[in-house]
Amino acid sequence: MPRRVMEGRVVSNKADKTVTVLVERRVMHKLYKKFFKRSKKYLAHDETNACNVGDLVGIEETKPISARKCWNVIETKEKAPQSA
Repeated sequence: MPRRVMEGRVVSNKADKTVTVLVERRVMHKLYKKFFKRSKKYLAHDETNACNVGDLVGIEETKPISARKCWNVIETKEKAPQSA
């Protein structure tokens, strides 16, 4: 069975080897046929602590690493701009 892959923005990297990724998706309303956004936060394992807040990352489903963490960061697609 293939593993699920999602893409989202890192909103927190305060924990060691863990990042919080916000994944947004567009859903169509059943009755009104209008698109709206749904979002959810996932905890993902970042072995090298390379991700920073604002990065666009790809995450992949894995076996449970801890009680709430069962996703793994597979790639950083876009780095966040550095602010001075």
